[in-house]
Amino acid sequence: MPGSAKTMAVLTVGGLVLVTAYTVALGGSGWLWFAWVVLGLVTLGVLTTNNTHRA
Repeated sequence: MPGSAKTMAVLTVGGLVLVTAYTVALGGSGWLWFAWVVLGLVTLGVLTTNNTHRA
């Protein structure tokens, strides 16, 4: 996994932790979850693209 893909994966997991903590502490926010899902999909796309180019 290249450095940029690894960084995105770490940020995505960190974002999940932050959004979950915010939801538990202050209540849910649909926009935060939407942003996290978009970030997750972009990360998945980057990881898939990097794996495709390596094969």
